[in-house]
Amino acid sequence: MRILTVAKREIKLGFRNTWTYSFLILLTIFTMTILLLQSGITSVQGYTDMTGTVINMTLYLLPLITLLLGGLSVAVEKEDGQWDLLSTYPISIYVFLWGKWIGLAIILLTMTFFSFGLAGMIMFIFGQGLSIQSFIFFLIFSAILALMYLSIAILIGSIAKNRWQSLVGGITVWFVTIIIWPLLMISTLSHLPSYQLIQPTLQVLTILNPAEFVRVFSIMRIGDGSAFGADYAQWITWATSSYGLLIFLCVLFGWIILSVCIGGFIWSRGENNGAI
Repeated sequence: MRILTVAKREIKLGFRNTWTYSFLILLTIFTMTILLLQSGITSVQGYTDMTGTVINMTLYLLPLITLLLGGLSVAVEKEDGQWDLLSTYPISIYVFLWGKWIGLAIILLTMTFFSFGLAGMIMFIFGQGLSIQSFIFFLIFSAILALMYLSIAILIGSIAKNRWQSLVGGITVWFVTIIIWPLLMISTLSHLPSYQLIQPTLQVLTILNPAEFVRVFSIMRIGDGSAFGADYAQWITWATSSYGLLIFLCVLFGWIILSVCIGGFIWSRGENNGAI
């Protein structure tokens, strides 16, 4: 399949890129730090303040790395003329982007698993205890977060005309969804004309932010959804139910598919109009 061919090409290029190893070293150091902070907690069963701190720390770095790595990978192909060469072959933009997504997903997951594996091994050697539940939870949380933001990175790279636009776009998305999102939510909710609109608006805004959606669902699944208040009561019901994981996966794949397809559509329209 052409998608797999593009994915293999991306994996080869990715592991030859010095940026990949720079991000890998940074992520490994960061992962070791947050696992050391969590090492004193015997289990994530029963949410703790330290667990929340570790989740928030992960949200600060991993999405930024993903946005920069993914967005630049796509934008550089256009800026350096590599896409012009590839487009002479029987390959569509959608096939190219999905191949990119698969290849970058493998690279990011490899980085994540390597970082957690090395950090866990070092902690075990030096006698720093960490429960298996905590280790698996943070590993899965990080992997899902990276996959969701990778789809946004592909979208940014598809829209951007060069690497600088991609860089600015990635940092902007990270700043909005991670740094100032709580202020935006408070501001939006405070201007609603009716109190009845608060709960549905809050839930919609949560779904629109991949970082917030993954964070809220993860905390609910480990048993402390009550920390979000009564406005999330319905979410606690479905998130902790037997079908909660299925709903989460549907939203996850919906985010990924929609982002990549929108990116392909905008890129195709831009090429047809001569804008890209």
